[in-house]
Amino acid sequence: MANRMLGQECFVLKNKAISHLHDFFLNSINSDVSAIDLCDEIPTIDYSLLFSENHDERAKSLEHLGKACQEFGFFYLINGVEQSVVEGALKGISEFFELTNQEERREYLKKNPMDRIRWGFRSHAGENREYLKIVAHPENHCPSKPASFRGAIGEYFKRMHEVELGLAKAISKILGYEETYIEKEFKLEAGFDVSAMNLYPPSFQSKGSIGVPEHTDPGFFVSLIQDVNGGLQMLTHKGNWVTVNIPRNAIFINLGDHLEILSNGKYKSHIHQVILDNNEVNRISMATLHGPSLDTFVAPASRFIDESHPPAYRGMTYKESLEFNGSDEIDVQSSLSLLRIPFSL
Repeated sequence: MANRMLGQECFVLKNKAISHLHDFFLNSINSDVSAIDLCDEIPTIDYSLLFSENHDERAKSLEHLGKACQEFGFFYLINGVEQSVVEGALKGISEFFELTNQEERREYLKKNPMDRIRWGFRSHAGENREYLKIVAHPENHCPSKPASFRGAIGEYFKRMHEVELGLAKAISKILGYEETYIEKEFKLEAGFDVSAMNLYPPSFQSKGSIGVPEHTDPGFFVSLIQDVNGGLQMLTHKGNWVTVNIPRNAIFINLGDHLEILSNGKYKSHIHQVILDNNEVNRISMATLHGPSLDTFVAPASRFIDESHPPAYRGMTYKESLEFNGSDEIDVQSSLSLLRIPFSL
């Protein structure tokens, strides 16, 4: 009975926190919440140009990245991971859901808080999806079936980790630090990355229009690939919902809670949701949350603190923040609202 009461309290606390976060977003903007704004076109960053040998080209690209981070908090990334690797990963995910039956997948239902592979199925008004979550780094945990799955997913994770380290260098520079700053501050070589592979049903099979409800994600940033466009919506600084339609040869990048904390709110982690209204077929996506190491203590950096900008977030280790609202590490649930100072529900 005590455990059930604790679970109910955590559920209520989480819902209040999400509501608080949504209110914070809307109260921090000056324009009305409305339909999609044509000015909210998601920027595209060419990863290769961030490291161009041409100084002017590199400087211009870094400036563009800085604006994307501060004015949007999310962007499309091209020339980061080869399209063949992305397509191989998506094919592997598709085969996992197609070539294994649900009884086999139930092997990965929650067993204990330290699970490194976890499967779940949600079919109700507030959430509609089947998912597989795996810890992808520092060690890649992966189901043994189908046989090709581990190789295809592992290659994507390897390439994406290289991109993560590259983006860490670029973002460190635009924040005014040496390029190794974020990599060292977040201990990314031992970073705790979790990948959520989602199977969303067509709208006519769902029990509501929500695939995943409004939330933000912990970590440095989230990378997303998908086989069918549509569904994911981002809440912009202006309070508009924009639909993410990832161009071919691109990966979607969304800044995470812990970059917001480190920058003391200079860069924001944005609320997003998945809507199923336009799903005509099954849709597959893979969102990978690239985080600091579990033992990394994350707090606002001194560069972003002064008399006009006192610390806006309390510091704690990444592990503590993942478990702060009663969740397990592999759940990678946000506790951003609970970390804000002053905090009041």
